[in-house]
Amino acid sequence: MLTSVTVWYLEMLRPEQLQPTQSTHPDFKIAQAIVPSPEFSRFLYTSVGGDWYWLDRLSWTRDRWLTYLDRPQVQTWVAYLSGTPIGYVELEAQPDRQVEIAYFGLQKGFTGQRFGGHLLSVGIEKAWAMDTQRVWVHTCSLDGPYALKNYQSRGFQLYDQTQHSVSLPSQPIDPWEGAYR
Repeated sequence: MLTSVTVWYLEMLRPEQLQPTQSTHPDFKIAQAIVPSPEFSRFLYTSVGGDWYWLDRLSWTRDRWLTYLDRPQVQTWVAYLSGTPIGYVELEAQPDRQVEIAYFGLQKGFTGQRFGGHLLSVGIEKAWAMDTQRVWVHTCSLDGPYALKNYQSRGFQLYDQTQHSVSLPSQPIDPWEGAYR
């Protein structure tokens, strides 16, 4: 199915631009996944991005995942609720002292509860701690309905917007692909 997609590019040029928010849920925690685990990262990627047509990494082999993750430029921060992983933010340091929020999101059942704003706030703080002078991210019209608003509410400024067509499967690819429902 051919779909028109709008992509928004946002940036933060100073740590002072961050407008953090926090969840008050006592069982909400965020921790860095320090040991590179392709299986865990692929689980996060599919469980968070499956409903939003995150397809780019589905064909990656375990070795490709490991090669990507096992670099000092990549950090994965995972949100947990009562010990269960519910979302993540992946940071990638890039040339010229820039850090991209490569992936960010929550599993569908955990949106709208202030977890995303808190996780994004922590991700931005961690990005600034990576000796950067610019934190940037892109989101698109396929992402969750609150994605763009969350980025802007945290202090990101829009610097570019593009539109293109993409061929998508008729249904999102989710973590249950192939399972009998």
